[in-house]
Amino acid sequence: MKGQLGDKVRIQHVLDAIGEVESYLKGVEYEAFIQNSEKRFATIKQIEIIGEACNAISQKIKDTNSGIPWKAIKGFRNISIHEYFGVNLRIIWDIAQYDLPPMKEQLQNILKTLI
Repeated sequence: MKGQLGDKVRIQHVLDAIGEVESYLKGVEYEAFIQNSEKRFATIKQIEIIGEACNAISQKIKDTNSGIPWKAIKGFRNISIHEYFGVNLRIIWDIAQYDLPPMKEQLQNILKTLI
């Protein structure tokens, strides 16, 4: 299945997932996030989708865009799926707040080159 959908589709999946996280957390503070199971689990799920989609992006794209931490994204996805009970909510929050926005911009730039 890897690569079958193509890089454009996979990158769009990531961008869509980032957009979902943004919508879940708009105007939300950390304390409200940790108190709201729907926001927590929805955010975690979207980050898992990001990891799965990134894993399916071609090696060529990954090699030419080394500023994106592809291995870390895949690694976090594996932890959140297989060791869900050990997921640190502060890490989820920090990913959503600090890692996804620059990644979104990088992926939007990559997508422009694929059109």
